Amino acid sequence: MPSQLDPALKVAEFLLQIKAVKLSPKKPYTWASGWKSPIYCDNRKTLSYPAVRTFIRQQFVHVINSEFGRPDMIAGVATGGIAHGALVAHDMGLPFIYVRSDAKGHGLQNQVEGDLTVGRSVVVVEDLVSTGKSSLNAVQALRDAGCEVKGMVSIFTYGFDEAAKAFAKEKVTLRSLTNYSVLLDQALRSDYITEKDLLPLNEWRKDPAGWGVASKV
Repeated sequence: MPSQLDPALKVAEFLLQIKAVKLSPKKPYTWASGWKSPIYCDNRKTLSYPAVRTFIRQQFVHVINSEFGRPDMIAGVATGGIAHGALVAHDMGLPFIYVRSDAKGHGLQNQVEGDLTVGRSVVVVEDLVSTGKSSLNAVQALRDAGCEVKGMVSIFTYGFDEAAKAFAKEKVTLRSLTNYSVLLDQALRSDYITEKDLLPLNEWRKDPAGWGVASKV
């Protein structure tokens, strides 16, 4: 089990330990967007490990209480944020709703699922923030439904400038339990990567869309 670390480092250590995050600067992954990337993140794996999901839930609750104050509801972003959001809502004794990527094509054609009459203020739970587009799409859907979004929490963020600018433009505060810089720090501490690996890993984040084209790794 992870040692007693700073919470952000501990979350990063968990993600590396259970291989929710994989780093491969020499053999990059290809994302659905077509980007070449030295990192692959699948935070759904955290749900399979009780100790990990418990720690994440506890940290989410702590961040929500300290950064945003108690909301009326918790909202999870489909699909990765649904289970974690429900766990947080249960822990805090709050109603839970979730946001689809798009409105349903049948029935009531809802994009936000749940009872919106039980409150107005909401904190949004995400598993991963990359460019921020899908996360902010969920925020807009909640606002369109009449909700006051107090902020968003996520397990992990890559820390892209594009995302930071998008969140600032939409006036949404994001608090992530850990991030790319902390993850690299922890990966180096635990000998998951070497100092030599840091160069391509840091270069990727500066230009993730172009890295795969220019990279010689």
